[in-house]
Amino acid sequence: MTHFPQNPLATALNDRLQAASPQVFDMLSELGKRLYFPKGILSQSAEAKQKGKRINATIGIATEGDGPMYLASIQDSVSGVTPAQAYPYAPPAGRPGLRDAWRAKLLAENPSLEGKTFGAPIVTSAITHGLSLAGDLFVDPGDLLLLPDQLWGNYRLTFEVRLGGKIVTYPFYEGAGFNSAGFAAALKEHAAGRDKLIVALNFPNNPTGYMPNEAEGDAIVAAVRACAEGGTKLVVLCDDAYFGLFYHLGGRSMTESLFGRLTGLHDNVLAVKLDGATKELFVWGLRCGFITFGPGNAATADEVIDVLDAKSRGNIRATISNSPQLSQSLIEKALASPDIARERADKRAILEARATEVHRVAQDPKYADSWEMYPFNSGYFMLIKVRGVPAPKLREHLLDAHQVGLISTSETDLRIAFSCLEKDQVQELFDTLHTAIGELRG
Repeated sequence: MTHFPQNPLATALNDRLQAASPQVFDMLSELGKRLYFPKGILSQSAEAKQKGKRINATIGIATEGDGPMYLASIQDSVSGVTPAQAYPYAPPAGRPGLRDAWRAKLLAENPSLEGKTFGAPIVTSAITHGLSLAGDLFVDPGDLLLLPDQLWGNYRLTFEVRLGGKIVTYPFYEGAGFNSAGFAAALKEHAAGRDKLIVALNFPNNPTGYMPNEAEGDAIVAAVRACAEGGTKLVVLCDDAYFGLFYHLGGRSMTESLFGRLTGLHDNVLAVKLDGATKELFVWGLRCGFITFGPGNAATADEVIDVLDAKSRGNIRATISNSPQLSQSLIEKALASPDIARERADKRAILEARATEVHRVAQDPKYADSWEMYPFNSGYFMLIKVRGVPAPKLREHLLDAHQVGLISTSETDLRIAFSCLEKDQVQELFDTLHTAIGELRG
């Protein structure tokens, strides 16, 4: 193994973490142990901002008058945002006001977090960046990551290709719902003889659009607790990209993130929440997400959070420096708007109407020989298991013969993004799909 020198600041952070939680220290990757936030230009600039009232010549931007220099041709296109809210660098961890606002949102939407100690959300360049930060902190080559077989393909690039981890899977479905027993069995199997295991829980799930019900959520938490009590240290990544888009099709689902139930669960559990404005506020291209840490031991949680925050800021500083100020300002202003709850509810209702129509049409008995619909109840997507023809071949035929685009996620499965379907297109889509399958069989 290549030896890398460790900065004294990293050593100091590691010492603090070992004292507060040796369990979380042991979860860190080798890179995670080396990470620190430097006491350099940024910290000196922060001091100058507070004390250098007469002259401050520390900031690496161009200024004019009392604010940042800017071009009118750009500012003319930015409505309702001042130059100071758009052009200067944001802090590596994000705008303090946005971090506070998102934390308040987490508390409001996840009652199980009440009274628990968890960190201020750190701003990321959307959820993919948050997953990358988590991977850097906790994944070494050869480390196992437990995921369902229905998974977002980018996990493989993030954890296997970049970091050398190994993804192992279990069957996502059992009957009409989530395979809680299969998850528990896989967790027990892969934890055996291992000091550390990384678990990813992506709900509502991409590609299936499924959110567990309360009983399934309880079973997931119970399995994590049992594994932790058995001595394995668990980093549990809660990828909540589609949080809030719950439609309760086929029965009522959970409406909280499992992050709330996993925070404070056990010394051997560290919950990590990945979420963002991307889908929740319908601002995909603004690339604004968050990573939040929920330690297992409330007594030392503040110290653990402080160390992980510093290491994350160091990683952000070393890679992208910071997420865009303009995106953060727009989202912070939106969260303060008295209209945002109503606006979000209106958009969710549109998506729910599309999902409900898909749920109705896809189960029509006339399609029974063509596909099986997997259970779904949330998010952007639903999945069908195609009968009689390979899903990749069907995808190509739909494009070439019918100008219809879908995603094949395996040899048998097709993903349909109802998020970008108008309600009156649903029947046409499934009729076309049925026809295309018949053509390939014919």
